[in-house]
Amino acid sequence: MTDILISLSRLQDWRNLLDVALVSLIFYGLLLLFRGTQAVQLVRGLVVLALAAALVNQTVQLTAFTWLISNSAAVVLVAIPVIFQPELRRALERVGRTAPLLVRRNDNATIQRVINEVIKAVEQMSERNTGALIVFEGATGLADYIDRGVALDAEVSSELLTTIFFPNTALHDGAVIVTQDRIAAASCVLPLTQRELGDSQLGTRHRAAIGVTEQADALSVVVSEETGTSSVARNGRILRIDSGRLRTLLSDFYRP
Repeated sequence: MTDILISLSRLQDWRNLLDVALVSLIFYGLLLLFRGTQAVQLVRGLVVLALAAALVNQTVQLTAFTWLISNSAAVVLVAIPVIFQPELRRALERVGRTAPLLVRRNDNATIQRVINEVIKAVEQMSERNTGALIVFEGATGLADYIDRGVALDAEVSSELLTTIFFPNTALHDGAVIVTQDRIAAASCVLPLTQRELGDSQLGTRHRAAIGVTEQADALSVVVSEETGTSSVARNGRILRIDSGRLRTLLSDFYRP
């Protein structure tokens, strides 16, 4: 208790207040980063354990317990990057995407043509219950997935997209990846999300659509083969949409 009172008395200095504020902002940013992921439970568990350990150490003064906690700190610092690797990677990518040199610049007329062609293809495939998965590359490159697919480097058109995803064709199983205004590759294998989706109608395509947006700042458009409904996934979340909403989301995605 004495140590706590001494620490509080030091807050009278503006530099100490600034120090506490910066640390608080860092923890707040980490909580925002982990929000909506499975890491939230791990963070809560670590916070509860840390508070319990600090409380016991301050009130009871157990020598062996204090030694254990102090010597476990190094192990925890090593374990944190391993446990939170996906979230830390996402945070570093977000920092990198804020650089002005990385802002995409696209010709508006070309992008509008791409959006129109994609919407036309999605509407046609939804009417026919044709399963499809189209991924739009953001600032984070998807070269690893493109290299494992079938290279196309073709102009985006509704005819080409509907042909690719036509049932039993050679390229229908997998994702189409669009880079800027070109179809870079088809039949691409994407990582599947490990999260519990809580909707039995969301199949493997939806898991792949979410999975790639957990690894990169991509946007995924998926058409359900069972129901014909179209959905958009971004930042690890998926949302059912209509044509008007799809146009808005794609326009926002391509906007620098």
